[in-house]
Amino acid sequence: MVTGEKSGTWGDITNTNLNIIEQSQGYVNKSIAGGAQTTALLINDGSTTSSDARNLIIELSGTITGNQIVTVPDSVEKSYIVYNNTSGAFTVEFKTASGTGFTFGTTEKNVALCYANGTNIVEISNQLKLGSNLVDISGLANTDGNFIVGDGANFVAESGSTARASLGLTTTDDVQFDSFGVGTAASGTTGEIRATNDVTAFYSSDVALKENITNIPDPIESLKKLNGVLFDWKKEYIDQRGGEDGYFVRKKDVGVIAQEVEKVLPEAVAQRPDGIKAVKYDRLTCLLIEAVKVLSDKVENLTKENK
Repeated sequence: MVTGEKSGTWGDITNTNLNIIEQSQGYVNKSIAGGAQTTALLINDGSTTSSDARNLIIELSGTITGNQIVTVPDSVEKSYIVYNNTSGAFTVEFKTASGTGFTFGTTEKNVALCYANGTNIVEISNQLKLGSNLVDISGLANTDGNFIVGDGANFVAESGSTARASLGLTTTDDVQFDSFGVGTAASGTTGEIRATNDVTAFYSSDVALKENITNIPDPIESLKKLNGVLFDWKKEYIDQRGGEDGYFVRKKDVGVIAQEVEKVLPEAVAQRPDGIKAVKYDRLTCLLIEAVKVLSDKVENLTKENK
């Protein structure tokens, strides 16, 4: 505008521009209730009116009785957070007017992060809606590009194939978690698994998988160099695990010293990424077996000598 132009209206124009910027980061609830249909979300130049597609967060609501298509304008480059909060077991496709997009499945009442690249809608991830919290599970992909199914309010723990179906997983999927809790809350400590009941597993011990097999040498001497100790965990360690709870985390504990084990049986010790050494306690059983055999032989020999 040249000097003096729009005199007396400059404030109104500026306010409209600022409102448009505000809307671009805003939220809109759009009902798409009804049978199968296409709902076009528009962007009206120079106005916030009839500009639902300008919003960053779009919540789709209403009871749907047929598969839905929701479109945003072509030639727009922006991000979207789309929440399928509809009721009714029908699909909802979110796309550009002339391009492609992605589809919420019939039971996927969840949130998707996506963007418009000027031609199509590209989905980045879907998220499980757990109460008022959003839990990132972008690594759990299934064949249609969506990652989770749920009822929009709760995630129900299930078992076997039912649980895999609810998660959009198959038995061949690779899944990574930060921490994991079974029957209890996850600890939040990376790589830690907590379970309130038995953890049952079978190790691959078939001889067909092994070579260069030898017995552990001098098991008695190795055991003499180890100490079974009572000890107190340092406060820093306890605090990192959420504090003492008398179950998973206790101040006084019992065990061995990793550095001592490493000197006699290094195969039973591993160093974590944070530099802390950890003992694979199940591996110590092998040392005990060989030690018992040696002691048994000595007892038999002494028995024979005393006859």
